[in-house]
Amino acid sequence: MLDRLQDTPPDALLALIAQFAADEREDKIDLGVGVYRTDDGATPVFGAIKAAEQRLWEEQDSKSYLGPEGDRGFVHALMPIIFGSDATMGGRIEGVQTPGGTGAVRLAIALAERAGVTRVHVGTPSWPNHIPIIEDVGLEAVTFQHSNADGSADLDALLEIIRQGREGDAVLIHACCHNPSGIDYTDEQWDAIADALADSPVLPIIDSAYQGLGTGLEEDAAGLRKVLAKVPYALIAYSCDKNFGLYRDRVGAFYAKVAEPAQMPAAMSNAAALARANWSMPPDHGGAAVRIVLRDEDLRQQWLDELDGMRQRLRWVRATLAAAQKKVEGVPLAHLEEQNGLFAMLPLNKDQIAKLREDHAVYMAGSGRINIAGLTKGNIDKFIAALADVAG
Repeated sequence: MLDRLQDTPPDALLALIAQFAADEREDKIDLGVGVYRTDDGATPVFGAIKAAEQRLWEEQDSKSYLGPEGDRGFVHALMPIIFGSDATMGGRIEGVQTPGGTGAVRLAIALAERAGVTRVHVGTPSWPNHIPIIEDVGLEAVTFQHSNADGSADLDALLEIIRQGREGDAVLIHACCHNPSGIDYTDEQWDAIADALADSPVLPIIDSAYQGLGTGLEEDAAGLRKVLAKVPYALIAYSCDKNFGLYRDRVGAFYAKVAEPAQMPAAMSNAAALARANWSMPPDHGGAAVRIVLRDEDLRQQWLDELDGMRQRLRWVRATLAAAQKKVEGVPLAHLEEQNGLFAMLPLNKDQIAKLREDHAVYMAGSGRINIAGLTKGNIDKFIAALADVAG
């Protein structure tokens, strides 16, 4: 039977990683892998997480199962960060722990399908795993344009989807720091989105994977909160990979908002059943460390300070690239300063991307996406000069 299987296309990013590793040039630049890096090129463990892990090592007295809901303390400690002071909205928001943001997206899509959703609208470009998850669950993925050529979000395209939506439709929206474009909706646009969703049968599924890396912890959650204040139902996928540096520990959470508190037991029992069928229970270690950080005033402040440092560095990279616009003809850079997060899209063709790699040891995805955290004070001038060369 297994002889019927066909090879799947190779993962382009994994191939790029292998190429970069094999390149012996000392001044090579990796803009492909989607992890935060310091100005030294490292992806360190947060100091607050290290301290929490030490405490966990000293105090944890069991590795017994927690169940499909995971660490309830972790799930609830995150809620004020995501949803604000009225974190449960009067008992209308609850959640479960998941294996990373990917598990949260999977659970959101699976629960949407169980609730009667048949198709999910996705703005493109989007995170490469969104559409495969939607289709693997058995739903139709319908795409629309996320952004305009000038580097702004295409609000009209999203509003048209919402206003023309029907029962059984959902729309997947990035909460902040859009992956891969970095192009977010403005506060005013979020107001329009929330108002449109309030008058539409379309179910919002909001993916929040980078809170705190855009313009601020509160600011990055503002759009999500505007939507939740207006709609009866919503599903939220959350990742701690980037803002807690817990990539390999797979730390995420899924939340549902319902119209009435009496509807919550059914929503959570279905979510738990789907989680049980998918992964039984999520990994515990990283979630437990986050719980400790958020419950301890000193560790929480240390985490906030570390997150602030990350955000400031990303903003510096964006400002430096934008200021180099006059040096690079043919590649728009000025708008990068107005965008957010780890990623940006450069409108380069395949030949230009290949030339960057072959002549300048600059490695980036074939789509034109770059991880700006790969740029440092030591290599950003080289990258700008390389861009000018391939664009000239």
